[in-house]
Amino acid sequence: MHKTVQRNGVLIYLAIADHQFAIIGDAGINKVVPDNFWEITKDKMLFHFRQGNYVRGLVEGIQEAGEQLRQYFPRQDDDINELPNDIHFGN
Repeated sequence: MHKTVQRNGVLIYLAIADHQFAIIGDAGINKVVPDNFWEITKDKMLFHFRQGNYVRGLVEGIQEAGEQLRQYFPRQDDDINELPNDIHFGN
């Protein structure tokens, strides 16, 4: 995720069986979001996860990150997707 020009990649990692998750922003986005942004976003996601609503928690985290990306890194006409949007399932 650190290979984007503006260093604004966001990784959301979710391990349901291990009851672990992380939401991590790269250096570029970390420079512009409020200091407690990722912690607040994590708490919003965790609220839903604790109720067993993983989809709602993921949607909440993605929306929160997307709002920050839209504000600080608005889409340009010549933008290209520098990272895959794939979902990976472990064994």
